Amino acid sequence: MEYSYLKVKSENAVCTLTISAPKSLNALNSIILKEIDSFLDQLDKNIKVLVITGDGEKSFVAGADISEMCNLNDEEGETFGRLGARVFRRIETLPIPVIAAVNGFALGGGCELAMACDIRICSDNARFGQPEVGLGIIPGFSGTYRLAKLVGMGYAKEMIYSGKAIKADEALRIGLVNAVYTQEELLEAAYKMAAKICAMAPIAVRYAKECINAEYDLDADAAIAYENKVFGQCFATRDQKEGMEAFLNKRNAEFKNE
Repeated sequence: MEYSYLKVKSENAVCTLTISAPKSLNALNSIILKEIDSFLDQLDKNIKVLVITGDGEKSFVAGADISEMCNLNDEEGETFGRLGARVFRRIETLPIPVIAAVNGFALGGGCELAMACDIRICSDNARFGQPEVGLGIIPGFSGTYRLAKLVGMGYAKEMIYSGKAIKADEALRIGLVNAVYTQEELLEAAYKMAAKICAMAPIAVRYAKECINAEYDLDADAAIAYENKVFGQCFATRDQKEGMEAFLNKRNAEFKNE
């Protein structure tokens, strides 16, 4: 399918989704969000890892499109927020890992998009922030929820209340990103990480993501019980038999996603 603001490339079971609206530094409008929604509907079931990045060297996603938001009333604002939140929740709950390769600005909706991904890596010129209060609004695509989960309530409140933007090294220090690379190394690093994931048993990776997401808000006993159940389900797969037989026979496993 042809998109107005997205570029899609698939290779070696890894799909790269590039948000491409360079005139606005890849700012998210309702059309882009709906295109991402459509892309997720059509994502090839043979893809094992999704990498999301932004077009150009300056920006991952600079935020939501202020020119679209400025004249919204309260009902329209809530509808726009629900659209972004729903699309980002779909990314968060995809059955495959999603890597955000953040190349430059990840502000507002861009920071929220990155936080919806499983793993975040960034270039050394990256900037993260939730500057919405300076525009008279709050983060609307689940930023108040996810930022506190990732970096702790105190730091999240500081960033959101003050509109503070942080550099790549600070994002790494507080755990918002996993690693920092040069601009030239960023996508290569994302693909190397994706290749490592692709070499694992796909069902096990899917189950692991399911457990981590589902257990996050459970108490310890409920989370452990959930993990035990899914752990047992692994033993009903052919990949489990293949992985363990390969280990015992000192050969590389050949997983079939079965």
